[in-house]
Formats: sequence, structure tokens, C-alpha cells
Amino acid sequence: MPPQEGHQQPIRRIDSETDFSEGEDGPKVSYRDYRVKKSKLIGMINWTHVIGTYFPHIIALGIAVLLGLVVNQIVVDNIISNSSVSDETTLLDKTRVVLSATSNLAREVFQHTITLFHIVPSDESSKPLFGPQVKITFLVLCILLWIARMEDPVYLMGFSTFKAPDSWKASHKQIMTMMKNQQCFNDESLKFMERILERSGTGQATAWPPGIIKSLEGCKADRSMEASRLEAETVICDVVDKALKKAKVHPKEIDVLVINCSLFSPTPSLCALVVSKFGMRSNIMTYNLSGMGCGASLISVDLAKNMIQRKSNSGMIFGGGSKALVVSTEVITPNLYHGNERAFLLQNTLFRCGGAAMVLSTDRRDGMRAMYKLLNIVRVQGTDEKSYKAVYETQDAEGHRGVMLSKEIVKVAGKCMEKNMTTLGPYVLPITEQIKVVVSLAYRFAMKQISKIMSKGGKETWIKQLPRVYVPDFKRGIDHFCIHAGGRAVIDGIEKNMKLELFHTEPSRMALLNYGNTSSSSIWYEMEYIQDLQKSNPLKKGDRIMQVAFGSGFKCTSGVWLKL
Repeated sequence: MPPQEGHQQPIRRIDSETDFSEGEDGPKVSYRDYRVKKSKLIGMINWTHVIGTYFPHIIALGIAVLLGLVVNQIVVDNIISNSSVSDETTLLDKTRVVLSATSNLAREVFQHTITLFHIVPSDESSKPLFGPQVKITFLVLCILLWIARMEDPVYLMGFSTFKAPDSWKASHKQIMTMMKNQQCFNDESLKFMERILERSGTGQATAWPPGIIKSLEGCKADRSMEASRLEAETVICDVVDKALKKAKVHPKEIDVLVINCSLFSPTPSLCALVVSKFGMRSNIMTYNLSGMGCGASLISVDLAKNMIQRKSNSGMIFGGGSKALVVSTEVITPNLYHGNERAFLLQNTLFRCGGAAMVLSTDRRDGMRAMYKLLNIVRVQGTDEKSYKAVYETQDAEGHRGVMLSKEIVKVAGKCMEKNMTTLGPYVLPITEQIKVVVSLAYRFAMKQISKIMSKGGKETWIKQLPRVYVPDFKRGIDHFCIHAGGRAVIDGIEKNMKLELFHTEPSRMALLNYGNTSSSSIWYEMEYIQDLQKSNPLKKGDRIMQVAFGSGFKCTSGVWLKL
């Protein structure tokens, strides 16, 4: 994801096209300031992840040891301890004795097994078949299998993002030219869009689909079904092809396909397009999600995770996993708003063309070559009327269709994210941060009760303001943040509320700058930046990356990945 060219001087973060950490005034804060001592890190490790990653090798070693002990028992009982076998016995005769004893042991094991089901009467006078070493080894293997069954890992084998050709890219000036050529916006609306565009944090080479970019030639945008399908096919097929090649997975290996696109849902579906273009299996499970907004990518990942975990054969230890392909995109060709109401005009200045594809696997053998491992996904849905109407597709007074953004969206998003972080916190935060939260909640509750008692007694309370609840420092448990690039204000607000440093929000700002708001796929552009380009907070094995996105409804989704 190379940064745009044209600006060489490091300036402030909002408009910077270089390393943000070089252009910010004030004290420099390094990612090293948030490193935890090794002794504490050991306590934060989920050891089932460690065992799960090397599980096939551990089981193979355990089975080899078990077989070795069985062979050793046969040799000791039938050769070393057998007086009839002397030193003069040939190697061939000794081999025959061992093979005969092995055959007898296998027959005795079978007979002992069927006695457990009362098929034949048991002989209580028979001696134990195996020694204590074999029994202990077998017990350890059973425990390891039980631990592995507790966790069904999901690996990210590879992902890709759409890089638009130069012919799709437009500067701010060209964007305003395209809007003027629609011949439907009044001067007030054009000035409003130009003002929002300047403050948006988007760069001078963001992508628009061919149906809209043709407006630079002086004509109106082509919002036809054919133009919309062209955008969808170009973006989706590009990212799917690259993701499969990166993951080294053949299309016929895919068991589950999930595609999310909020505002474009044609017939046949986008899933049918991918299955047809790439020649996937006829029994593949396909799901097409729409209307879920910018937070749909992690919802799709969660759906794919649940499906491949259920589809995987729980009895299989070595392999037997399933693979899923997830595609996140937004088709903006048919969704350019042509009215003059301000609540609808924001979509014309923020959203850009983009997409991403991810390949997931539950095959334990893939754990050794996977890029990331999924640790947690949390989804919180708002249920009140304000949440439902925060992002709402409808028509304006003149009948023009568009997406209306409510004035309450900031408050709604804040409450939704607070619930999400509260749910996610216990899974990713160190115990010290969790204790601070509990203590602050208890202190606030105590002060509130004291204030109520004093008010009932007619006494003037000395508690003027209740203490605030401690906001946990997620930087102590998360190394990298992918905050949905919904706009500069969104990134600024989360940076302030979560007390993030500049290098934490750098991937989000750079994704917004170079690609604009690509809806649900934006968090993958940010993850790509962290993986390939970020120098102020380099990615290392064992780092944890948190993705946070918002969607219509209103919902907040978050996911945590472990770098392998």
C-alpha cells in the first residue's frame, strides 16, 4: 500500500502523506513505552494457542513414544526376560518371536475391548496387557486431545486488497468537477461538499468506479446495472484471485464463501459470480450479506468462522479442517446521491471504491504457514430507535435515494463502542487493568450511595460530582489498532477516548488518505499497512492486532488477531 506521491515535507498528521511520527510537535512516544515485562507477558499467553499451533507435531511425537514403549515392552517380555531365548538365537528367530508376540498382543487387545461391551465374558485372572509407562503415555495423549478439543483454531492464511488502476483515480478538484457535471446540485450543495472534502482527510488520488469517473468527460454518471456489475466484478475477482494465490489455496478447496456488500445486491448474487468465475465446487456453502454497513467485514469473518468450525470433522486430528473465503466490498456506482439535502451529501465525499478478500482455515496443519490466528470477535448491536436511524437508506423530499447520516451518530457510536470494549476487555487486557476498572466502579457506586443517603436525610452532600469510571489502557494488551477509516472525525474521536498514540492511529489515517472510506474493507487496508509499511510501530511475531469497525443498525464489531 504505497503512500501517494507529491508531498515530501513532513507536516501535521491530518494532511500528512509521510510518517506521521516525524511531523508532530511535542514529546515523542515510542511503541517501546508499552512493552510489558517478560514475566508478565508469560501470564498473558494463552497456552492453548501455543499447544494448538504445534499440536500435530506434539501428537505425532506422542504416538511415536507410545509405539516405542509398546515395542520395548514386547522385546523385554519376550526376548530379554525369556529364558528360552539365548544369545545364540539368530536375529531372524528373534524377529519372528517379536512379530508373534505383537500379533498375540493385538489379539488380546481386541478381546479385551469386546469384553468391555459384554460381547464375550471377561477373564478376571488375565494379567494386564500393558505396563505403567504405556498407560501413562496413553493418558497424556488423551489429555492433549481433550485440550485440543477445547479450542477450534481459525487461521488467516492470506488476504488482499484492491488497488485501483490510475484511470479510476481522481483528485479533489476532479471530484468536484464530477459533481458539477451531474447537473443536479445547487451552488450551496457544491460548496458544502467541497468544504467537507477538504476536511475529510482523503488524499488526491482516491478511486472512483468507471461509471462515475466518466463524468470527467462532461457527461452524467452511468448508474446502470451493467456499470454496477462491472465495478463489482472487477473489484471482487481481483481481490479473490490475489488472496487465493497468497494463501496457496485452490478455488475447489473452499468450503464456505461469504460476501458482504451493503448497497448492491443483484440477482444472481455476488457469490454466484465468484463461484462461476473461479470454478468452485457445486456443494460450496455461499452467503451474501447486505445492509450491514461498514462493520460487515468482521461479521462476515465471524459467520465464516462458525460455519467452518461446524463443518470441520471434529473427529479428525491431523487435518480434516475446512476453508472459507470472505470478500468485503461496497459498490458505489448506483449509490451516488443526486439531491441537495446535507444529511445525504456526506456519502458523496467520503466513500470510495475498494475491496478485500480473506482466506480462513481450521486445518491445524495450516497453522505453521498461516499469517494470523483469530483470537476474539465481539459484536454489539444497538436496539433503540436512534441506533436504527443513525445510518438510514431512504429518499429525500424530492425522491432522490441515498444514505442519511443522523446528527446522533456520534453519540450512538460512542455508546455502542463502549459496550463492545467492555465485552472485549476481559479477553485482551492484563489483570492489572481489569482490577483498576473494578475498583473505580466500586468507588463510584459507593459515592453514589452516600450521596443518596445524605440527600434523603436532608443534609447537603459534599460530593459535587461522581468520580469517573477508569478507562482501561488497551495499549497494554493490544500492539496495533485498525480503526475503521470512516472519516477524520471518527479516528480523532477514538484516538482521544482510548488515549492512543499517534503511531497507533497512523494506519487508519494513511488508509483514509490513500484510499478514502472503502466501507467494510477499510480495516484490511490498515492491516496491510501495518504488515508491510509501518516503521513507527513495526509488526513482530506474537503481536496482537485489534480491528474496530462500525455499521448501520447501529453496530460495533471488533476482532483481535495474533501474528504468527
